[in-house]
Amino acid sequence: MPYKNVSIERRGHIAIVRFDRRGSLNAFNQATILELTQVAREFQDDLDTRAVVLTGTTSAFSAGIDLKDSATWETPETDVALRHRSYRGVRLCKAWEEMPQVTVAAMDGLAVGAGVALALACDFRVLARDAYLYVPEVKIGLNLQWGALPRLISLVGPARAKRIVLLCERMNPQQALDWGLIEEIGEPGGAVPTALRLAGMAAAMPPATVGMVKEAINATANALHHASAYADADQSAFTRTFKDAIAARANFVRKP
Repeated sequence: MPYKNVSIERRGHIAIVRFDRRGSLNAFNQATILELTQVAREFQDDLDTRAVVLTGTTSAFSAGIDLKDSATWETPETDVALRHRSYRGVRLCKAWEEMPQVTVAAMDGLAVGAGVALALACDFRVLARDAYLYVPEVKIGLNLQWGALPRLISLVGPARAKRIVLLCERMNPQQALDWGLIEEIGEPGGAVPTALRLAGMAAAMPPATVGMVKEAINATANALHHASAYADADQSAFTRTFKDAIAARANFVRKP
């Protein structure tokens, strides 16, 4: 099916999925979230593709959720509809995490907030040498959601997870590599070629075995993830009502 903000390029047994808002530092609007979720679900029945590289643009993987998009703050008519909308990001990341193919996030420019959350749902991550990671949710009165917190803790441990999330520090590629957040550093503006190399190595392996082993590793590593993050969107709906949080977001939105 055709997509507005997402394209798929096929290279043999490897697919490159690119999402591009054409502005806004590639921040996620609601349409992009839904499109990327549908793409991931389509790969569940793709028996030819063995590895998928997920990337944004050469200037930005993603600046996170688009706080300036009015649809982000619209209130649906019912509470059920509101919760359903709130959990779109959770479903997006779960769909990418559960894909049978090996997935590699190729991040150029910057990966912020929800952009980091989506990358954490992939099997491997590549960050360009001139790029950075940044999780500023706490700074604007929100909690880190999309199921990202337990994934982050699994990769870096609790103390480093606290530093990343609570102190809202930007992370350069070398720090991200040393802490285990990424597997490779790409050339400036060239995360995709490095990601394709990893994807090619995975695609060269017996695909059925790769799928079984990936599922086994995820089942072991992620056994308690849902239990610890099942209500993260509900928590975010609560924390966004705090007075300090409202003031912090208003100050952010006013900035050019």
